[in-house]
Amino acid sequence: MATAPNQFKASPSGSPGVTAGPIALPAWVYNHATLTRLELERILRPSWQIACHTSSIPKPGDYITLELGADSILVVRDREGHIRAHHNVCRHRGARLLDGAGHCAGPMVCPYHGWSYGLDGALIGVPSRDTFVDFDKSANGLKSVHTEIYLGFVFVCTTPSKPAQSVADGWAPFAEELAPYRFEELVPLTPIMEDEWPVDWKIAIDNYLESYHVPIGHPGLNRMFTPDYLDQRGAGLVARGTSWIREQPSSRWSERYYQTLLPGLVDHLPKDHQRCWRFYSMLPNIGIDVYPEQMDFFQVLPRGPGKCVTRYAIFGLPDARREMHVLRRLGSRINNEVNKEDRWLCERVQRGLESPSYTPGPLSSIERWLLRFHDLLREKIPETREPCAPQSFVERTVG
Repeated sequence: MATAPNQFKASPSGSPGVTAGPIALPAWVYNHATLTRLELERILRPSWQIACHTSSIPKPGDYITLELGADSILVVRDREGHIRAHHNVCRHRGARLLDGAGHCAGPMVCPYHGWSYGLDGALIGVPSRDTFVDFDKSANGLKSVHTEIYLGFVFVCTTPSKPAQSVADGWAPFAEELAPYRFEELVPLTPIMEDEWPVDWKIAIDNYLESYHVPIGHPGLNRMFTPDYLDQRGAGLVARGTSWIREQPSSRWSERYYQTLLPGLVDHLPKDHQRCWRFYSMLPNIGIDVYPEQMDFFQVLPRGPGKCVTRYAIFGLPDARREMHVLRRLGSRINNEVNKEDRWLCERVQRGLESPSYTPGPLSSIERWLLRFHDLLREKIPETREPCAPQSFVERTVG
């Protein structure tokens, strides 16, 4: 998705003479260990990340974890019903406390030495406490993590200083058009899932941030909807593209059935919301896809150079109608096909970037939000402007 046309500005290319306009990042940045470490340190950890929806942890003791590089974040609902986020690390010797998602009926107990913590993060139990000299239990609770709840989603930031802009302020330009979807009332239609891709996280994000590839790469989506680059806007780190259902019914039965079912089952939405899919991105790595019948969030996280994991879940308003179940199944079927196509395309890019013949190509004005992402990388890690990895990166990687 992209910003308004008048925000499309050329960036330093790093390859003089190739093109007068903006170009893509050099190939080396998509498979380099030192760069992956710097991206986590300078871009991902200091940003807001979605941990879950409040409905994913509905009862006191319910928890979920988020892995962000070496960081593990534990989000839990405490006994008073408040949502808290902690670093998922015991204060004694650093063992991880909990994994995945689940429920704590009692205290959170470290599996290594048995230190126990309340859901509020306070240290409440230490085996053989009298063997610790001048021990202050109150000073050894779990370290807290910055938290903000917006539209029902729990956002966290793991660095000591939280981002300068709040989540609410970042999404403010889109608050009015999102309001009819009633995000705060959503319930999970799936658990939070993860899918590993053999591609660098930036390739997956590049792919999401532009719909230039949709007419060729996603024939089914293109049969049903207009490309979202025809209706886009962006502000700050958040952008939105809208795809509208075509008047011509699709030639495929499942797609045509979805088009036919849709309007009558989502009459809680305004007319202009009933026949469109909206795609929101929050830089550096979060996407929120909003459909009339359901929505999903996903984030792309590095798992080392040239590898990533997509973390995602689907949500919807409570609705027991059989027709809504069918509509959601059809929508998910269409999206699963799009996801498979995206993975196949991204894997081809990852392999292609390994060719020594490749030099960064020019970017279309349709790819302007991808350019915004690349400029963010160039701003935070100036070395990405270089056509080859700096010697200091090579030495650090080897050593």
